[in-house]
Amino acid sequence: MVYEGKGRVFKRKDGKVLIYVPKNMSDDSMFPFKDDSIHVKIRFTPGGRKELIVEEWKEPTTSAHI
Repeated sequence: MVYEGKGRVFKRKDGKVLIYVPKNMSDDSMFPFKDDSIHVKIRFTPGGRKELIVEEWKEPTTSAHI
């Protein structure tokens, strides 16, 4: 099982920033993102440790009031 790997965060010439995840990590059966493309929420703590947290983005559901 591959729970960690060496990836990259890089900025393209057009200004977009991409995150590269190693193939062997994404192929692991425990890798949390299986679809070809999903929306994710990415966050970090300003002034804190140099880390990104990536989690699946789910639209908030609105509940109907009775």
